Amino acid sequence: MALNCYSRRPTLTAIAALSVVIGGLTCAGAFAQTTAPVGASAPRAAHADSSFLKDAAESGHAEIDAGNLALQKGSAADVKSFAQKMVDDHKKASAELQALAASKNVKLPTEATMVAKGKAKILEKRDGTGFDHAYAENQVSAHKDAVKLFEKASKDAKDADVKAWAAKTLPTLQHHLQEAQALEASTKAADKKK
Repeated sequence: MALNCYSRRPTLTAIAALSVVIGGLTCAGAFAQTTAPVGASAPRAAHADSSFLKDAAESGHAEIDAGNLALQKGSAADVKSFAQKMVDDHKKASAELQALAASKNVKLPTEATMVAKGKAKILEKRDGTGFDHAYAENQVSAHKDAVKLFEKASKDAKDADVKAWAAKTLPTLQHHLQEAQALEASTKAADKKK
């Protein structure tokens, strides 16, 4: 009989130890599921990075919309040429931005801001050289804002991919700003002759 007591004790001790181990594994499994579920998508971008991506998307939409308007209403060949370049370059950047945002689980806006839409409505009321000059002025202002936005992100973004994309895109925006400033000077002169 004593032998049976000793044989049960290790069995009870082993069962108790096994219960603790299984309980610990169950808790660890539950913790793992709440922190990193299997098949989970990429983590969300930091708030500032997410805001940058959304602002960049809205800015891109505004550039494409304004460029399309200038292609319709512009009177000077250099205005139409610049507008086409804006549409092409900003569509390319928007496609890159869409892919980047998707990889960071950021849902981008699908249109320009209400402020940009308001500026476009005002611009629509212009014709001829007055339109050309107003479009060029708007492009200078928009690209100054875009350069500031991208400079900040290229330095301060937390996500390495977001920072790299901002840094890669910045020189194009700086070049657009220079071209817009030259266009503003030429359209101002043409508008004054009118």
